Amino acid sequence: MSSICILDGGMSRELLRLGAELKQPEWSALALINSPDIVRKVHDEFIAAGSQVVTTNSYALVPFHIGEERFWQEGAALIARSGQLAREAADACRDRKVLVAGSLPPIFGSYEPQNFDPSRVQDYLKVLVENLDPYVDVWLGETLSLIAEGEAVRTAVAATGKPFWISFTLADDWAQRKDGEPKLRSGEEVEKAAIWAGSSGAQALLFNCSKPEVMRAAVETTSRVFKNGDFALSIGVYANAFEGELGDSAANHSLHDTRSDLDDDTYSRFACSWVDAGATMIGGCCGIGAGHIHQLRRALLGAK
Repeated sequence: MSSICILDGGMSRELLRLGAELKQPEWSALALINSPDIVRKVHDEFIAAGSQVVTTNSYALVPFHIGEERFWQEGAALIARSGQLAREAADACRDRKVLVAGSLPPIFGSYEPQNFDPSRVQDYLKVLVENLDPYVDVWLGETLSLIAEGEAVRTAVAATGKPFWISFTLADDWAQRKDGEPKLRSGEEVEKAAIWAGSSGAQALLFNCSKPEVMRAAVETTSRVFKNGDFALSIGVYANAFEGELGDSAANHSLHDTRSDLDDDTYSRFACSWVDAGATMIGGCCGIGAGHIHQLRRALLGAK
């Protein structure tokens, strides 16, 4: 499995573990404002655990989290800070090359595809892209709930000439986990998202911030679409560890408990299943920490 790329894990719970304050609405942006040294430490710990990619802590640097006024007054500087911290951590690694992925979040709220506004999205994405561009190796549009959000990211990064990855979040309620055709949180089928991605110019299609139980079906569907369409994209997964059911907007309004049953070994077993189905990029989202990443490295790469 030497071709597997190990991504990092979720930023927010690691910030909490290391002593940063975390509350809504600012969420992980609060640490970037008040304790950037802890943000840097999280990056360092993921790299030490085996991550080959670290993602900028720019996910919450959108008006929903930091407010419209602060976004326009301070957003550019905060976004640049998130890029600089990730870049410094990646460049400090001496035993291997570590890439920096520039996080481009859903501008109008996680899990809220109904709020997507195509007439305004580029205004916000432009600020993120311009201020992350000096620091990143690849763009990562992540936790996107509908195909139009992926298209917006593709448009926003086109002029940079840098590769981009698209990561969708999946419907993962009980009915979907039981026997449903894999779908994005918008209700669009994963098959349609994979067909779009195959002709988008993206280097990879990933699935993130959903329960581990729904990921394999999405990987299987995507693998089939890519094979049938002769698309040469990589497939990736980084699941979350949220406990219970989440409503459409719940991800934005509170700090959710994480599952006690999703320890390092259990998560790595899920990951091995995703790799068996065709995934070659594996990491973690909310609640998946450095310990999980270390175990992924051992399980998937045979490293100590």
